[in-house]
Amino acid sequence: MASSTSLTPSHFASTRVHPRAISSQLPSKLSSSRISFPLKNGSLKLRYAPPLTLKALSAREPKAAVVTKDTWEKSILNSDTPVLVEFYASWCGPCRMVHRIIDEIAGEYAGRLSCFVLNTDDDLPIAEDYEIKAVPVVLLFKNGEKRESVVGTMPKDFYIAAIERVLKS
Repeated sequence: MASSTSLTPSHFASTRVHPRAISSQLPSKLSSSRISFPLKNGSLKLRYAPPLTLKALSAREPKAAVVTKDTWEKSILNSDTPVLVEFYASWCGPCRMVHRIIDEIAGEYAGRLSCFVLNTDDDLPIAEDYEIKAVPVVLLFKNGEKRESVVGTMPKDFYIAAIERVLKS
């Protein structure tokens, strides 16, 4: 397993730091890559810096499946169970918050509700068919018909209430 070196900005918090003072704090085995530290009066560049490695803090498998225009009819309109579809865009920050909620709901309602996500940038015709003008939007379908909608980022209880209404209908 490869070792990694961690440098924290607080370690170099002073605005007047000589490069040799910083380089003396670094391990002796370094690659030839460059690293820079932003400072108030410009930036400080080091000639030798450790290779940067990124690690995922939380890697989770999404529970809501992706639906596209090619799978829309089979997955949504012809489904035997009620269906929840989140319309989102990859650049949309609030959509990421809704993703987490929808994934929780997908786990809690497994077997009683199918959950899907649709990227409106990739499948614009479907979004236009349902008059999606902004994202995120969550639509609930039963027997191929739209029954409920939740527009915008809402607390989980809003989604649960809409789901319960559809399940009881």
